[in-house]
Amino acid sequence: MQTVTLGISGMTCGGCVRSVKNVLEGIQGVSSAAVSLEKAQATVTYDPAKADANRMKEAVTDAGYQVA
Repeated sequence: MQTVTLGISGMTCGGCVRSVKNVLEGIQGVSSAAVSLEKAQATVTYDPAKADANRMKEAVTDAGYQVA
């Protein structure tokens, strides 16, 4: 397993945090996502054989948020 931290902007509330968490955890190979509104970031633990940071960034962008 590997961990990556993504900077995420556009989150304004707890609902946004849940949305980003659900989007990230819905990607095959992602085992967990800890999303922080205060830090504007998500720390994701994933299996690099099944998922990668580019796929995560794409999913977050598709959900309406920006990835730094």
